[in-house]
Amino acid sequence: MRQREAKSDLASTGGARGGAMALDAAQASARPAVAVTARILARLQDQPGPLLPVLHAVQHELGCIPAEAVQTIAEALNLSRAEVHGVITFYPHFRSEPAGRHTLEVCRAESCQAMGGEQLADHARQALGCDFHASTRDGDFTLEPVYCLGLCAQSPAVMLDGQPHARVTPAKLDRLLHRVREAGQ
Repeated sequence: MRQREAKSDLASTGGARGGAMALDAAQASARPAVAVTARILARLQDQPGPLLPVLHAVQHELGCIPAEAVQTIAEALNLSRAEVHGVITFYPHFRSEPAGRHTLEVCRAESCQAMGGEQLADHARQALGCDFHASTRDGDFTLEPVYCLGLCAQSPAVMLDGQPHARVTPAKLDRLLHRVREAGQ
């Protein structure tokens, strides 16, 4: 109870840990990520356990959770930057850098591994020229591991821009990537 009152006092006075309330309009407008984060915090910070909903909302709006948003979130929720960063890095869904225009997720679960998933993952890394949790140099693709797409009977599987694809071979993956690249031209 005392902690909530202290947090409320800091927020209302714009204290050092007051976060979104402490931002003035000029500061927020000069830094768009801070302005977006402050708007989200104003809406969500009084909910019980607001950190995850705030992180999801910030990533949805900005495409990632940039360092300047981490500072704003930490101050508003009376947390350290390390605590916020720890949550961001714990959950693989959250990213600190923007994703590419397209996302390729390669299943890493046991069924897909048993059916050639490791070779498919190697081929995806080679075809895109990047590793997992990274994007291609041109920003077209982000490569992510995923642990089970629910297509175990049709392994190996990938998801490309939210669309699942089953029984994927290296040749089929090349065709999928080619189609996406051609559609973007």
